[in-house]
Amino acid sequence: MSYASVADPLRAANLLSGKHLYDILHFAHETVAKSSGSAAIADCQPLGSSEPVDLLLVIAGGDPFALKDKSLFEWLKRQARSGIRIGGVSGGPVILARAGLMDGKRMTVHWEHEAELSGRFTELQIEKRLYVIDRDRVTCGGGTAPLDFIYAMLSDHHGADFARKVSDWFLHTEIRAATSPQQSGALPGGSPRTPHIQPVIAAMQDHIGDPLSLEQLALIAGISARQLNRVFLQVLDASVMHYYRGMRLKIARRLVRTSAMGFAAIAEATGFSSSAHFSAAYNEFFGCRPSTDRKQASDAAD
Repeated sequence: MSYASVADPLRAANLLSGKHLYDILHFAHETVAKSSGSAAIADCQPLGSSEPVDLLLVIAGGDPFALKDKSLFEWLKRQARSGIRIGGVSGGPVILARAGLMDGKRMTVHWEHEAELSGRFTELQIEKRLYVIDRDRVTCGGGTAPLDFIYAMLSDHHGADFARKVSDWFLHTEIRAATSPQQSGALPGGSPRTPHIQPVIAAMQDHIGDPLSLEQLALIAGISARQLNRVFLQVLDASVMHYYRGMRLKIARRLVRTSAMGFAAIAEATGFSSSAHFSAAYNEFFGCRPSTDRKQASDAAD
């Protein structure tokens, strides 16, 4: 999806303009690059190629933290030194950060990777939005977000009317702003939406490592803290802060089971004041301590 959302609007731009506006080149270690699904891209140029490009995007799925590819990192650094505009899509921004290319730059990343990335690289300026353009760097959350980024690029190159023509071609009738959130804040299990709960859940998702207080969340909802708790109990069968803590702990559990982050770093990334506080909350919520859960996950993988 992330790849198609980059490439297909450019193909459509060529088709609808009747001109060859864009060339798309692919780079990979092999001549055929396979996705985690059933797609395969043929005729890839080798990594390390000096083929000139205007924009180089790293598109990555899976676990970008597990990638061990020094030749890729060095090639990306050389491309950056040459002045090429470089970007990352979905997990691609993680790879750019690991290559040292996001220092001093504003950026975004797919929400699934945000907590671990901010925990590993505390100096990064990560924003929770669809895409971020900061000078010669472009980062995008992935999924369908590249559609919105490419429409913005087409608008810059060829005008807003042409960008709208391309978006209409895909029946994508609402072009989102870069500042739009990556997650809807949708309630679980088809729970009824309310004007008070939706913005509060969105705010919770935006403040995992720096949790907001009940009073701050009530201010966002536009009602008193007591009223907000009553609404949460009625709709979600949980108090506001209990729901919030559960959200943070579920993110922490994913990091415990799938990352190599230390427990202190995970605690900090998910808004707990200390490793001891984190471990106690984790044990209370999941019925086991983080160390036990990590070992069980590792044993199951083996």
